This record gives sequence, C-alpha cells and structure tokens, in this order.
Amino acid sequence: MNTDPGPRPGTGRPLGIVFDLDGVLVDSFSVMREAFAIAYAEVVGKGRPPFEEYNTHLGRYFPDIMRIMGLPLEMEAPFVRESYRLAHLVRVCDGVPEVVSTLRDSGHRLAVATGKSGQRARSLLDRLDLLDQFDVVVGSDEVARPKPAAEIVLRALGVLKVEVEDAMMIGDAVTDIASARAAGVTAVAALWGAEGDPIELLNADPDIVLDTPACLLDLCPPVEAVGHHPAASQQG
Repeated sequence: MNTDPGPRPGTGRPLGIVFDLDGVLVDSFSVMREAFAIAYAEVVGKGRPPFEEYNTHLGRYFPDIMRIMGLPLEMEAPFVRESYRLAHLVRVCDGVPEVVSTLRDSGHRLAVATGKSGQRARSLLDRLDLLDQFDVVVGSDEVARPKPAAEIVLRALGVLKVEVEDAMMIGDAVTDIASARAAGVTAVAALWGAEGDPIELLNADPDIVLDTPACLLDLCPPVEAVGHHPAASQQG
C-alpha cells in the first residue's frame, strides 16, 4: 500500500469516500463480458466481440463507450437486459462488506459514483445487501457529464456535505482517476479490482495505491467524538 505521495484528506473529520462500483465493490467482469457478447451478437452479428477494447473504457457510461468504439447505440438495450438477467452471478469483492461497514460506523460518509445507470447500480447493491451502507448512489445517467468529468463525484459530495479536501475517489480504472483529478479530490487506485495488468491504472498517477479494501481502514481513521452519522440518506 502506498499512502505517501500526493494530497491526503485530513483526519479527525468525516471523510467523503466515493467508490466506483464495478471492480471496486463488486466483481462483475464475467457478467459484463457475457452481456456484451450477447448484445454484440444480437445487434452487430457475427464476429469476435471487442470486449478487451470495451474493458479499457470501463467507468464511462455505456452509450459513451459505444460512441467511442463506433458501435451501435442499440447494443445498450440487450446489454442492460442481460446484465439484469445475470446479476445473481455478481459477487462482492473480498473484504468489502466488512470495510464499508467499519468506515460507516467510524463516522465517514460513503457514496458510489458509477458508470452504470443509477437504477441498475442501486438494484445490484440492494441485491447484494450493500445499498444501505451508502448515503447516495449516483449513476452516469443522473448527471449531464459523467466520468471522466468531475460532476458525478461533486454531485455525491454535495449529498455527503463534505468538501473536496476531505474527500477521495476510489477506482480501478483510468477514468476514475481522471474524474477524481477533475473534481479536486484524492485519487485512489484500487488494485484488488483491476483486471489484468494494472500498468495503465498506475500510469494515470493516482495519489494513493491500495492493494486490498482493508488498507482503507488505515487511510481513514475513525472520526473524533462521533456522535451520530450526519450525512444525508438520499438514494439517487
């Protein structure tokens, strides 16, 4: 775990901890791969689905990825359909439930900012019994400019009522680091969720690199004199 370089949130006050979803809180890569393959076959037809290229754009909103890759926007409907159908195969990343529960009990304020739509993200987190741990879940369809822009992170912090100097964005993709940079919060790379070689993520120059979710507990000590959890309970 590297916690030395770059700015760090202060201690003693509640921190705003904004998580990406896929690859940070949940392991959904196999589901995404299958859903993408089915959507590609239905809309494009024969040929090898370019999932490896799709994977390089994770963190972005699905329609934005389709535009970047030059693929039909019509792929979104079957992709979303299959993602819902296969949602029971998504697993929570090891250690995540214990860590997010401890962070919340320690007085910190937790949010999710995801490339998924808000409804789909909240449905998945609810299925996995994680939704109640977060003060807000913001989907890419709920902001005008999703990742890599700052808006989705700043929207979450507005609900959490935390200033950028006391906030961090945790992600496993270059897009997450870019969004954190744009928002002015500490950019944290989550290596436990990175699929394959994390070199591109590391080359994005995150402020902090964490090997496991448990490393967050050292980075985010309990809030001093925690009386109650003051953050909003809004979901959306």
